[in-house]
Amino acid sequence: MFMTDRILVVEDEPDALELIEFNLEAAGFRVFTATDGPGGLQRVRDGGISLVILDVMLPGMDGFEVCKVLRRSPATSQIPIIMLTARAEEIDRVLGFELGADDYLTKPFSPRELVLRVRGLLRRLHPPDPAEAQVLTFGDLVIDPSRHEVKIHGNRIELTATEFRLLQLLAQRRGRVQSRDALLQEVWGYEKVIDTRTVDTHMRRLREKLGNSADRLETVRGTGYRFRDE
Repeated sequence: MFMTDRILVVEDEPDALELIEFNLEAAGFRVFTATDGPGGLQRVRDGGISLVILDVMLPGMDGFEVCKVLRRSPATSQIPIIMLTARAEEIDRVLGFELGADDYLTKPFSPRELVLRVRGLLRRLHPPDPAEAQVLTFGDLVIDPSRHEVKIHGNRIELTATEFRLLQLLAQRRGRVQSRDALLQEVWGYEKVIDTRTVDTHMRRLREKLGNSADRLETVRGTGYRFRDE
């Protein structure tokens, strides 16, 4: 648990907002709230927010649009985002991931599950263990865990917390195939595997951002992914 982490919950349903706020505070987090899209966006821009829990259906500006705006700005692009929705359609989940959300929960959800997801995401933002802090260099691609930074040809690539952790894990285990189930458990911290398409969506976004270096991420049909370091 990271007692200094501050969570912003953007939710317009009073009962849901109260439930989330109560459970996060009980888990030791500092919680801030907003009840519409513009208000949530402004609170993040004010600074000091470690993670955003963002409902999809919001007045003024929906959660998808808020997520898109946050990901476009270098100042907020790496803040983890968990999206919430009352709809279970796959298109909503895929769209949220495509826009840069790190995780997704469908209502009704277990408050314990939400707290576990929050802790898992925040763990990626704190200093890595010394064994994981080594800078990884593959030609023009440089991965620096201590700075939480990826550069290609000296230019910084903006990755979300989840995208960075996914790339770092694959690079540290270069040459070895990582199954989708294993990636969900180690990168997302899921206790049980729910939907491996989550991995595929994030890999697609990661490849788009890596440009010419994306060919280092190999798909192993029917199994998972492997980082190629040749």
